[in-house]
Amino acid sequence: MRGVDRTLLRDVLLVCAADGVVGLSFGAVAVASGTPLWVPVLLSVVVFAGASQFVFVALVTGGSSPLVAALTGTVLNARMVPLGMGVADVVPRTGWRRLVAAHLLTDESAAFTLPRRDPDERRAAFWLTGVLLFALWNAGVLVGAVLGGTVLAAVDPATLGLDAAFPAVLLALLVPALRTSADRRTALAGAVVAVAAVPVLPAGLPAVAAVLGVLAGRSRRGGHGAPGGGAR
Repeated sequence: MRGVDRTLLRDVLLVCAADGVVGLSFGAVAVASGTPLWVPVLLSVVVFAGASQFVFVALVTGGSSPLVAALTGTVLNARMVPLGMGVADVVPRTGWRRLVAAHLLTDESAAFTLPRRDPDERRAAFWLTGVLLFALWNAGVLVGAVLGGTVLAAVDPATLGLDAAFPAVLLALLVPALRTSADRRTALAGAVVAVAAVPVLPAGLPAVAAVLGVLAGRSRRGGHGAPGGGAR
């Protein structure tokens, strides 16, 4: 695949491996909390959204209905709408590949794609990240689910700091992309919007508000970023 260099491959492998460890934790916690082994495995294949999967299992095992848990997960994943707008140029306009791309859209695949300007590099980054993350996440969930009733059931995941893995990964991806003062101001503005929206918006929507603000700011700067609304 043209556009994949060793640096990109290394970074993607590191991030996806880290997320695979988080997937292992999810599988273990889900089974240890009383859900059948097939539930976290099926969720990971069909839903493929880490935070939403954690929330779904937590709500269902806590007594909420599956419908409420599903709606909560939908709200958490609402941020994927603006992210999808930012990477729309890297996938076909129609056909089954577009459906596959929608399923592989994650924070990580968007984070590796958005900073790149060359169309081939953007396409390579998106598909490489999406496919590897899907494979390693699901492998981690399966292993964790198998072990959930034995070894890992006695370990409190909070003591391992796994709850901080997602924000730490995204921060590590964000900082190198802030090459100019305009990039840094845009990122700071998005962070301010997200923090200010936390007390007044439901979970998941502050991130949506921040991303929409960033995309709007990029467009006003003249569309010098990558195709797809001016977002890099």
